[in-house]
Amino acid sequence: MSFFNWAWDWVTTDANWHGDGSIPQQIVAHLGYSVLPLLIAAAIAIPAGAAIGHRGGRASVIVTNIANGWRAIPTLGLLTLLAVFFGFSPLTWLLPLVVLAIPPILVNTCEGIAGVDPGVRDAAVGVGMTTWQQLVRVEMPIAMPLILVGLRTSAIFVVATATIAAYIGLGGLGRFIIDGLDSSQYGPVAGGALLVVILAVIVLALFAGLTWLLTPAGLRKQAKTE
Repeated sequence: MSFFNWAWDWVTTDANWHGDGSIPQQIVAHLGYSVLPLLIAAAIAIPAGAAIGHRGGRASVIVTNIANGWRAIPTLGLLTLLAVFFGFSPLTWLLPLVVLAIPPILVNTCEGIAGVDPGVRDAAVGVGMTTWQQLVRVEMPIAMPLILVGLRTSAIFVVATATIAAYIGLGGLGRFIIDGLDSSQYGPVAGGALLVVILAVIVLALFAGLTWLLTPAGLRKQAKTE
């Protein structure tokens, strides 16, 4: 049997959709393991990236290089290390996913703000805007498409990597993959992997809609004419 046959047969088996540890329960758990780290990462990276991008110059370049290097940290290795020191606490699975999610959001926010046309900034200063007003009312809306790309990238990374929660005995779609490997049953492995892919595609679609809704109409028209 092929991967897709194993996955399809397992996913379409009615028994897998009911009872404890069912597909709906594990999808909800997986979303929980994905949304919380993404929200924490966004709360850290967007303000930091905006502040650094507004300042611009060397600081922006340094932070971008550090964040890009940060991506090389192995998530599973960090999870294992935290499990050794802290046991199976929430910090053990949460911190690696936050670390994974921060760099794309930080880099894109920083570059988006830093890339705002200096003439637009001068105009904002000319009408008497404070630094905070410039950032929130002018620079953030212009940079929003790039910021959302960073959020989308982080969301995909986190959704795909949240399977690591199963390594420390928690739930989520990774539970099917780990248990299937342990018992040499390839249906749950293929089915769990397929569900993660489907979830990632749904996240992509949601961010496509968010990008359209949150991008200022003027920028959308400009993008169409270019």
